[in-house]
Amino acid sequence: MATHRRGILAASLASFLLSLVPARARTIAGKLPWHPSPGVPPTPVRPGGWEFFTADEAAAVEALVDRLIPPDAKFPGGKDAGCAVFIDRQLAGPYGSAQGLYMRGPFADGTPQQGFQSAHTPAEQYRAALAALDKHCRATQSGKSFAALSDEEKDKIIGGLENGNIQLEGVHTPQFFDRLLQNTREGFLADPIYGGNRDMAGWKMIGFPGARYDYRDWVGRHNEPYPLPPVSIGGRPEWMPRR
Repeated sequence: MATHRRGILAASLASFLLSLVPARARTIAGKLPWHPSPGVPPTPVRPGGWEFFTADEAAAVEALVDRLIPPDAKFPGGKDAGCAVFIDRQLAGPYGSAQGLYMRGPFADGTPQQGFQSAHTPAEQYRAALAALDKHCRATQSGKSFAALSDEEKDKIIGGLENGNIQLEGVHTPQFFDRLLQNTREGFLADPIYGGNRDMAGWKMIGFPGARYDYRDWVGRHNEPYPLPPVSIGGRPEWMPRR
């Protein structure tokens, strides 16, 4: 018991001594002592020239996306929907330089479930693959670039890239094709603020209402077309003030 009492007395003395230490608290007035995060709003893509692609690369990508999503009588294809512009701006930004991804070795071919497994950034992959595609086309198509081919010839080459019958020199061809296809889909269906889905054509095609505030009344109404036009993060063109 004596030992226990001595422990209690020692703890009490320590608490008393600590209470004599002057407080270091600050009085905060007028503003917060930290900066609350405002989020990272998207930066709207501005019209203009290519930011990543060269003119020849851009022509090839526009031709590729226009065959991956071909136009019809009602809706534009990948080119006129701005898919190439979307990809260009993505490659010129953090996505293209693989920011946020671990980019150190060892590198090995993994399963599709293991995701990105390359020492090369998306921008590097595109640049190498487009050069190799141009070399392949000129060697096998009487000196023509991909963009100069007929739609039938383009489709044969795209089919070869997809099924593995065409292996581009120095390029992991299936990986590049998968990336191109995914980026084209993103460009067709992402918010127009990122440069693709021009005039919300992709959303109009599938009946997606976009960034409308509230459409709960329509959530359970399957197989009924949504009656209102889609809305982008930036609104609708007719809502913008005229200058």
